[in-house]
Amino acid sequence: MKRQKKDSWADSTLAIHAGESKHGVGGPVAASIVRSSTFTFSDTAEMKRWAEGRSSAYIYTRYGNPTLTVAEEKLAGLEHGEAAVVTSSGMAAISSALLAALQAGDELIATRQLYGGTYRLLRDILPRMGIRVHFVDSDLAGAERLIGPKTRALYVETPTNPTLQLVDLRAAAALARRHRLVSIVDNTFASPVLQKPLTVGFDMVVHSATKALAGHSDLIGGAVVGSRQWVDQARKMVIYLGGCMDPEGAFLLIRGIKTVELRVARQCRTALAVARFLEGHRKVARVHYPGLPSHPQHRLARRQMSDYGSMLSFDMKEGLGAARRVCDRVRLFLLAASLGAVESLVVLPIFTSHYKMSHAELRAAGVSPGTVRVSIGLEDPRDLIADLKQALDGS
Repeated sequence: MKRQKKDSWADSTLAIHAGESKHGVGGPVAASIVRSSTFTFSDTAEMKRWAEGRSSAYIYTRYGNPTLTVAEEKLAGLEHGEAAVVTSSGMAAISSALLAALQAGDELIATRQLYGGTYRLLRDILPRMGIRVHFVDSDLAGAERLIGPKTRALYVETPTNPTLQLVDLRAAAALARRHRLVSIVDNTFASPVLQKPLTVGFDMVVHSATKALAGHSDLIGGAVVGSRQWVDQARKMVIYLGGCMDPEGAFLLIRGIKTVELRVARQCRTALAVARFLEGHRKVARVHYPGLPSHPQHRLARRQMSDYGSMLSFDMKEGLGAARRVCDRVRLFLLAASLGAVESLVVLPIFTSHYKMSHAELRAAGVSPGTVRVSIGLEDPRDLIADLKQALDGS
C-alpha cells in the first residue's frame, strides 16, 4: 500500500486519508482488515535482512500488521508525531510508554491527579519493579525539588480524570527538558482534536483509544505517539510483553478516527450547555468543567486547548447518597464506565476508576464521595439536560 503524509492537511483530512491510498481502478475505499497472524518472505535473504533490522517487512502481527499501520499513521498525523504504535488497551499504552523510559533503579515524577488505573500502576506495580515514584499535584509545585540523579521521566494527565484539573503543558515540557527527563502525557480526555502536547515539547503522548478516538463503545485499544526514537522503544515493550492490538480492533479504530473531529466538536458544545445547567442547580455544590469561567484554570484551558472537551463532573451538596440517587434515576444517560463515545454516560468514580483508594488519596485527587462523572455523547443537549433535571429534582 502506498503511504501518504501531507504536512499541510487539516485534522479532518488527516483523520480520513492518512495512511491510506485509495486511487486507481477497483481499489477499496474502506481500509482492509488483514487478519493474518503471520506473513511470508520471498526468500531467506529477505528474512536475514529483517533479522538485521534492514527490512520493514511484516513478519507477525504482534510486531506489526498493515491494518495496524493505517491506524498508527492516522494517529501520528493527528498528534503531529513522527510515529505511533497501537496497543491492546489504554493501560497497555501507558505501561509500554513508561517501561520504554524506565528501568529498575530509576525514579519517576508523576502527578497524583490521574486515572485510577494509572495511579494504581504507579503506586503498586512500578515499585515492585524497582522504580520509585514521586507524586506531585497537577500544578507541579515542588516537582523540581524531587528531581535527582536517578530521575528519568515525568508523567502527567490533562485534563485529569475525573475532576478536570489541568497541567500547564508548556511548563511541564520545559521542566522535563531542563532536567533531561522523558516527558509523557495522557491526552485521552482532550484527544488530539483539542490539544497536541508533542508540539510544545512532550516526548510521548498516550491514549486510551477506546474513548474519543474510537468513539462507539465497541473496542478496547490504546496508542503511544511521539518521536520515532521513543515510539520504537515503546513498540519493543508491546512486542515483548504482548500488548498488541488485533486487526479487527484496528479497523474499528480507523473507522472511529475518521469522524473524531465532528464528534468532539458536537460533544464540546453540548458539554458546555450541560455544565452551565448543572452550575445553576440548587443541589449541585460544584461543577468541574474547564469551559466554565468559574473553573480555576479556565484561562489556562483557553490558552492550551482549542475547546473544553466532552467530560465534566459535579459534586452533590448532600454527598454520596444524593449522587447515587441521581445515577439511579437517569433515564437517557447510561450508568456505565468509559467515556468519549456517542452515548452519554454517568458514573461514580469511587465505585469505578477510583475504587480501592484511601480517603486521603481521594482528597488529593479532588474526588469526593458525592462526585458524579459525566461523559457527553451525541444526543440532543435539551434531552440530556431534561434527564439530569428530573434526576436531580428527584434526588
